[in-house]
Amino acid sequence: MLDRELVADVLIAARRKGGDFAEVFVEERSSTSIRLDDGRVEELTTGLDRGAGVRVAQGTSYGYAHSNKLDRDALLEAAAAASAALRGDAPGSVVDLTDRFGPGTNRASRGADTVAAADKVGWLREVDEVARGHSPEVTQVTGIYFDSLQRRLIAASDGRWVDEERPRIRLVAQVVAKRGDVIQTGWDGPAACAGVEFLDAHPPRVTAERAATRAVTMLDSIPAPAGEMAVVVANGCGGVLFHEAVGHPLEADAVDKEASVYRALVGERCASELIDGVDDATIPNGWGSYDFDDEGEPAQRTELFRAGVLQGFLQDRLRAAKMGVQPTANGRRESYAHPPIVRMTNTNILPGKEDPDQILRSTAHGIYVRGLGGGQVNPATGDFVFGVSEGYLIENGQVTTPVRGANLIGRAIEVMSSVDVIGSDFETWEGVCGKDGQGAPVGSGSPTLRISKITVGGTGA
Repeated sequence: MLDRELVADVLIAARRKGGDFAEVFVEERSSTSIRLDDGRVEELTTGLDRGAGVRVAQGTSYGYAHSNKLDRDALLEAAAAASAALRGDAPGSVVDLTDRFGPGTNRASRGADTVAAADKVGWLREVDEVARGHSPEVTQVTGIYFDSLQRRLIAASDGRWVDEERPRIRLVAQVVAKRGDVIQTGWDGPAACAGVEFLDAHPPRVTAERAATRAVTMLDSIPAPAGEMAVVVANGCGGVLFHEAVGHPLEADAVDKEASVYRALVGERCASELIDGVDDATIPNGWGSYDFDDEGEPAQRTELFRAGVLQGFLQDRLRAAKMGVQPTANGRRESYAHPPIVRMTNTNILPGKEDPDQILRSTAHGIYVRGLGGGQVNPATGDFVFGVSEGYLIENGQVTTPVRGANLIGRAIEVMSSVDVIGSDFETWEGVCGKDGQGAPVGSGSPTLRISKITVGGTGA
């Protein structure tokens, strides 16, 4: 993408006032986005974006500048702008740039660029056809397809030189069903750091069928009951709860700002002894996976909880240096126009040994949660509220009537400590997490688990 001599000159210019280190992030990203609404192609865009960002760090402060031009003058101008944020007057050194190599576990075996746009539209037409064929009560179908190939070059004054490609692909089905005045929606959207071979294992027709089934099933829903009760959270769904209520307070920037309920609890039991939790960027083809983070740190599997005991936090280079620990390869950025910040990757509750069906059979009364919608979390206290997008009554150990309007209300430490059984059926969920104006693809995963007691907000009896 750029030759080493030019990058070295940019790093030298960026360190003209010193600082702890300087960094250059170069990106080239090609992408395709298609949207099909009710059989009509409403969007079909392809794009190629490239540019570079230059950062100079001093402690947890930094200067950052970016350019959508990759010529020498533009890059040196960005370096000068970034270094202007520092107050030093002694130039810093730049070590010879040396390649770092990763395992290459996230490469595409069939690149999205080998498939014509018309064939990609065809996948969405299949979504529309299958969803509408599921039931005459399906009234609206939206299919969304996305792929990208991102090539990144990361170089820093400590000598690191990383050149990596990341393919990503996603196909989403959104379905609306109507019966009289009752309207419900269903959604499904598998994704991966992979090529179009991913759709062989996750066919569009299956995605459409899942979304349509959820929408039509929820037409029979009744108002959710309210009060304290047991909640069984389906596999995959518990990972979303873990990501939002627990993962964000474990990001080191929240800890550094004293805005985390976990800030003084490393080494303490903060969850059920059944909980083993990790953040793992090394999962092959995981939606949030990579070989190196956006600071050039090798991806790793970071242990967060062991038998309910908090092991540590998610770190970028800046916070790790301040806290006197090693980075955990969680420095991520949306694009070259953004500085890296602490982000999760694939955040998972690890599986246990229990039969998920037995977990349900042993629950006399409660709610079975198969989907979570929007919510709010206060990282400083751990308080959260999550909407349940797909839920069912549990009556005498049986999953019965679907419910609507349910909310899960609690505090992260108390709720995670109330998990009393964990299943063996691990599953993942993929999403895009927003933080500080940046979006990042993230995965979350869990087996079926039961929370023995949690407050459920609802309007039913």
